[in-house]
Amino acid sequence: MVKPWLRAIEDDGRVVDDPTEEVLHDLLADMNLRHRFVILERCDLEPHGQHYMQAYLNDDMSYQIEYREGSADKHYQTHLPAPHELVGPEPVARLMIDWAHDRPGWREAMQWVPLPL
Repeated sequence: MVKPWLRAIEDDGRVVDDPTEEVLHDLLADMNLRHRFVILERCDLEPHGQHYMQAYLNDDMSYQIEYREGSADKHYQTHLPAPHELVGPEPVARLMIDWAHDRPGWREAMQWVPLPL
């Protein structure tokens, strides 16, 4: 059995291995105040479970986005205002996919702040 490269984990515990960009977009679009987060994990990096990006939906429908690169001292967050309903989760999905594929510019696209240890 081939190990997944990416893994999406929903608030309710549902796991989707190697989600496509479309599937990730749909998972984010399904978020609501009872289903608040989606985690996208890189399964190919060590230590396992410590390389991920998470989108969390706040009460005002804005997003808190976090990413972690292996340890607590490499854990960052940013905030995205509530998206216009015609845009939906596209900016969050694009950021997460760009992070997952380590595409140039994803870090510079947002102002990242270290999470307190």
